[in-house]
Amino acid sequence: MQVHTVSFDDFLCDKYSIVGIHSAIEEYRLAYLLNLYLGINLKRCDNDVDIFSTSNKAFFPLYEYTDSNSEESWFLVSNLCKMHVKTDNIGLFSENETRIYLIPEKKKVDFFLKLEGDVTQTNIDKINEVINLIPEVITSYIIDTNKLKSKEFLIF
Repeated sequence: MQVHTVSFDDFLCDKYSIVGIHSAIEEYRLAYLLNLYLGINLKRCDNDVDIFSTSNKAFFPLYEYTDSNSEESWFLVSNLCKMHVKTDNIGLFSENETRIYLIPEKKKVDFFLKLEGDVTQTNIDKINEVINLIPEVITSYIIDTNKLKSKEFLIF
């Protein structure tokens, strides 16, 4: 019997780029501002990105926009999921906040903007410049996807 192995790289889109965004605002507000400044139409997806581990399950809000003219897809996803976990302690500290990151090696990044399709490097640079013009955004930058260890979490 022949054995066939499947890699996570088989599921990842060949042409995609990631922009890391640092901002203290909520994801719905950032999606609105990106729509306003970039002229796109990000909408909240029915299903969140969910990660199940042995002790926790985390849900990350996902926004999507597909440009029918150029067949480009845009995804905005939060990097942080805060969960309140009750402990056995009685008293003032009976509930702890647990933080789970979508991409653990990029803990300082608040949001990821994933661009799939025929997006040129020039377009990505322009998009990054426009994102940096948004007053509520602290900074944004292009992330090298080849250096990400947890890129399997970017399959949506």
